[in-house]
Amino acid sequence: MQWRNSPERYGAVVQGSHWLTVLLIVFAWLLGQYMDDFPRSMSPTAHWLHNEAGLLVVLLLAVRLAWRWIDVEPAPEKSRFGVLAEYASKLAHAVLYALILAVPIAGMTLVFARGRALDVFGLFQIASPWARDPVFARTVVETHDLLANILMLVAFLHAVAALAHHWLLRDSTLRRMLPRRAH
Repeated sequence: MQWRNSPERYGAVVQGSHWLTVLLIVFAWLLGQYMDDFPRSMSPTAHWLHNEAGLLVVLLLAVRLAWRWIDVEPAPEKSRFGVLAEYASKLAHAVLYALILAVPIAGMTLVFARGRALDVFGLFQIASPWARDPVFARTVVETHDLLANILMLVAFLHAVAALAHHWLLRDSTLRRMLPRRAH
């Protein structure tokens, strides 16, 4: 598989970061949804995994955005819906990127609002810049949850659009983000 994008399809760096981001977001979201149902003894591990997944998402987003500066994106698939579809696609991607960044930032803010240090992959910690504030933490929890749910909804719509391109419009939009089949 080619590492770089070609004029027709995405390369391994973009595909890998895309699909790994998808897995991490779904994993973190599911943990967030069901963390309170875990036995008390597993709670610290579940929180740590949730936080680390969020940090990995931010790291992958940084890699993906940096790669966009290095490697040219394939031209958008031509749509029978014209320029309007291209604008909608660009807007949807911008919203996805913004949410992919906003959700972990809200999570980091929550850690700090609880007066805790942010553990970064077990390598180092970032001390909370302010004292514990339970009222602010509750607001941040609500914001984090809302943004995470909106991210999942937008990601779901993104997936539905990709599947519609594949099955209804029968174009290569989805195939461009999938590894080629071995011959």
